[in-house]
Amino acid sequence: MSQPSSHIDSNSSIHEQWRALVARYHQPSRWRSSWQLANTLIPYAIALVLMYWSLSVSYWLTLALAVPTAGLLVRIFIISHDCGHGAFFKSRRANDIVGGITSFLCLTPYHYWKHEHAVHHASAGNLDERGRGDIWTMTVKEYTESSTIKKILYRIYRNPLVLFGVGAFSVFMLEYRIPPRKGTARDIKSVWRTNIVLAAVLVLAYFTIGLKAVALIQVPVFLLAAGAGAWLFYVQHQFEDVYWARDKEWDYVAACMQGSSYYKLPRVLQWFTGNIGFHHIHHLSAKIPNYFLEKCHKENPLMQQVHQLSIWSSLACMQYRLWDEERKQLITFAQFRELQRAA
Repeated sequence: MSQPSSHIDSNSSIHEQWRALVARYHQPSRWRSSWQLANTLIPYAIALVLMYWSLSVSYWLTLALAVPTAGLLVRIFIISHDCGHGAFFKSRRANDIVGGITSFLCLTPYHYWKHEHAVHHASAGNLDERGRGDIWTMTVKEYTESSTIKKILYRIYRNPLVLFGVGAFSVFMLEYRIPPRKGTARDIKSVWRTNIVLAAVLVLAYFTIGLKAVALIQVPVFLLAAGAGAWLFYVQHQFEDVYWARDKEWDYVAACMQGSSYYKLPRVLQWFTGNIGFHHIHHLSAKIPNYFLEKCHKENPLMQQVHQLSIWSSLACMQYRLWDEERKQLITFAQFRELQRAA
């Protein structure tokens, strides 16, 4: 079971403490960042080589190797994510160079994603700002007033097989290939630049190892990595008593500390996910490098007063589908039907 959170309202002393508190962890370490790059990118390259070699042995072995390879790809994404926040290196140029390379390995246009993710941080938990960089969640009222077709589409979208399977996979494979209609010039260039480099890599692969080998290796890796990434993002903002509020009542610190969970993972999974389980701290200050998030959590009791999830308790999050504005909590479709019968 998850530990109940100690709710922090807008009048809490955290408002007077958090800025000075998190500032102590803002300075990235060049050595630690460089070491994290080395202990992630080198094993990832070795894993891809092993997967290619395994194709001549057994595809079952290839699929087995896809599991740790996907874990390393998730870790690579966390590095690109830190670069996007300007948190991995002190130098903006270094962040953009490393962020661009690591994002490309995840088939993600760096500047476009960076912009969209900044919107997520600025609006997480704001009911009036949904729709960009988040997992779409309808309120009870919105769902009740929706057409049958819209309800069916919403149910399909919220199905775990879609959210963590084909949907997550298609985001990286398809959605990020299409320039945003309302994106900035930089966002659009970022998408086209990524597509051009990707096309060049595929041409090179065609004349070397072959596109079939690329597909046999990369498809299972991206299916697993995209699904894991979508799951992490989901459970960190989709638990029963998560914080959401309308724009006029929305509070930044409450959205961070009550709208983001602490996902307590086993050490090996914490390593592969780059400490992103300390998501409440990350939202409170995205300038903290991922390797300092745990330190901030342990050294400050204030940071421990949040909703904690374990792997087991997080499984219950899959059933929550609608936001009940009266109860101020997420509810299941079964609970929604009970409300309808009681009305």
